[in-house]
Amino acid sequence: MHAKPAMTVQPKPPATIVPTLRYRNAPAAMEFLCNAFGFEKKLVVSGEGGTIVDAQLTFGNGIIMLSSDRGSEFGRLMVHPDETGGAETQCAYVIVAQIDAHYLKAKAAGAEILIAIADHDYGGRVYTCRDPEGRIWNFGSYDPWQGDARTSDATGDRHDEQSEADTGRPS
Repeated sequence: MHAKPAMTVQPKPPATIVPTLRYRNAPAAMEFLCNAFGFEKKLVVSGEGGTIVDAQLTFGNGIIMLSSDRGSEFGRLMVHPDETGGAETQCAYVIVAQIDAHYLKAKAAGAEILIAIADHDYGGRVYTCRDPEGRIWNFGSYDPWQGDARTSDATGDRHDEQSEADTGRPS
């Protein structure tokens, strides 16, 4: 009888997609993101008048960059949520191991809960909230790198119980 070789779990590589955010009050936003959501400051470059030229905040192996809205060429391409009636065109999803504790901490720190924490049929628990400047954040225990509760074939394609013909949507 031959022993099976031990499986080695490889650490996740650093993220290659880095969300970039602009805040009117970047120093206050950084403090909120760290206190409410558990981000950690990696780099903070201060500018004139209490502005932030560049900040890098980490969460696990992920990172976001943020700065003060200074009316730069890039900054003029974006609008703040209060300029769109609170709507966002995109938001971040952050994987959190202890999602229930994270939810309670964010709520206690003043995050506006938009969608309460709940179990999802694809696996994991998720909640959606808004930070003080109106940015929408999703936090959940579901890790898309690890797959989901439905079965997958060797290519990683999901196979739900209902087919596209049954639902009218790709599975």
